[in-house]
Amino acid sequence: MSKPVSPAAGAWWRGGVIYQIYPRSFADSNGDGIGDLPGIIEKLPYVASLGVDAIWVSPFFRSPMKDFGYDIADYRDVDPMFGTLADFDRLVERAHGFGLKVVIDQVLSHTSDQHVWFKESSASRDNPRADWYVWAEPKPDGSPPTNWLSVFGGSAWQWDARRRQYYLHNFLASQPDLNFHCPEVQQQILADIRFWLERGVDGFRFDACNFHFHDTRLRDNPPATRRDNKSVQDTNPYGMQRHLYDKTQAENLPFLEKIRTLLDEYGAASLGEVGDDEALLTMAAYTAGDNKLHMAYSFNLLTAENTAEYIRSQVEELEEHMQGGWPCWSIGNHDVQRVLTRWGGPDATPAYSKMALAMLLSLRGSSCWYQGDELALPEAEIPFEKLQDPYGIAFWPEFKGRDGCRTPMPWAEHMPHAGFSGNADVLPWLPVPCEHAARAVDVNEATPDSMLHFMRRFLAWRKTRPALVGGRIRFLDAKEPVLALLRTPEGGGDSVLAVFNLGARPAAVKIAGAPASTPLAGHGFSEAQTGMRDGTNFRLPAHGAYFGAVTAPPRH
Repeated sequence: MSKPVSPAAGAWWRGGVIYQIYPRSFADSNGDGIGDLPGIIEKLPYVASLGVDAIWVSPFFRSPMKDFGYDIADYRDVDPMFGTLADFDRLVERAHGFGLKVVIDQVLSHTSDQHVWFKESSASRDNPRADWYVWAEPKPDGSPPTNWLSVFGGSAWQWDARRRQYYLHNFLASQPDLNFHCPEVQQQILADIRFWLERGVDGFRFDACNFHFHDTRLRDNPPATRRDNKSVQDTNPYGMQRHLYDKTQAENLPFLEKIRTLLDEYGAASLGEVGDDEALLTMAAYTAGDNKLHMAYSFNLLTAENTAEYIRSQVEELEEHMQGGWPCWSIGNHDVQRVLTRWGGPDATPAYSKMALAMLLSLRGSSCWYQGDELALPEAEIPFEKLQDPYGIAFWPEFKGRDGCRTPMPWAEHMPHAGFSGNADVLPWLPVPCEHAARAVDVNEATPDSMLHFMRRFLAWRKTRPALVGGRIRFLDAKEPVLALLRTPEGGGDSVLAVFNLGARPAAVKIAGAPASTPLAGHGFSEAQTGMRDGTNFRLPAHGAYFGAVTAPPRH
């Protein structure tokens, strides 16, 4: 057995696995129906038991919660519904005690309209913060300055009667965009990042990190030549534009360099979310060299497309453009349908979740894993009258929003609200589906071959394979629905051949270029779900996988 390698020993984020926690839905410690920081602290032993390297905590800052925390009213305080700054400090201390790094969300492109900055900026055209947000004159006919659209529907411009100008909002009208062309805004944002660095955080996930700057000439976006934006639904007209001028501006690169300089002072890491027409190119640009983001991820594997050919094409295209940068891949988070339903379909079993996890963690890069996916939770069906997400309410019924993946974490099948909250008399902010209670943590714990136990075994085994943690990647030709790849360690040693059946039926394929390999054990797949090899012929059960060691040639 190879000696385990830990990303935390050096650059922990290279090949690291980051567990995303959505605070509202993780654990409710005070019985008010909403998850909180003390609840996260209570469940840290569980998170550590998974074998992940870090936690990413979605926004917990003071907010009116129009977009559930992604509309920040104070960058330096915890919203009372989640706890206090003292609670956050305890969270960092406890997480570090378990060997977990702490990554927090930073929503820099916009604030809440309740932020004191916006209240001052909107009061007049000549106050000290008059230029802190993106303000523009109407066209002569009173219409908005440009044709730019909001991700959440409608124009990206909102009229303000006091200033008699429009302000830009790429998301909700209650989320006005900061003006990063203003030097004082950049200085303030960097100071707010430093505030959390001083409290001991190990990294930041930068929300919508390509939205910081806009075209100062206010040019209209042209029509989209192809609908390639993976971050929006087909029913959303936002995808009908080619977003040349409302985001992903060249000025963002020097600003990312300023962020990196600050993070390097503290040895902290960065992960950028990229939602763009050309997301893979932007990921490559934002991680190029050692002076911008450490990692970036996109929505390219957060779509309904899940064929082997599609997954291979996304990874190969990024590898082609990424010169020295480091990717991060995610197949599930708080913005999309749960992966078991989105990729596996309505009748998918936990076997699909096992294969999807192993496939994700076999790609070159770091990985983000969303809370509850280790329980093989399907997407929850939320009736319209119980929807909370403004995005879903706006586009119902063709798009039902993001509430279906944000329901409370089920901890105990037979406890009130599946153990999310100890108060049986207060309903959680979103309902807990019966299907989720049946797959609660205690049910998974009591089932030896559960998805939860598989994740623990696979992550522990992966750390013994340097090729999977940080090696190079090369795909091999295989017919659908089989995905075959080879990971080769940078410093020498055995390579790993990984072959996955993404289909719901057994598959037999010939992989002509597959190097000789010795089957590997210990990865967590049962014998019934492990593929077999005979020369270049591979036989894989439904949602099965094959792992083989490819012995490195002797050095001379």
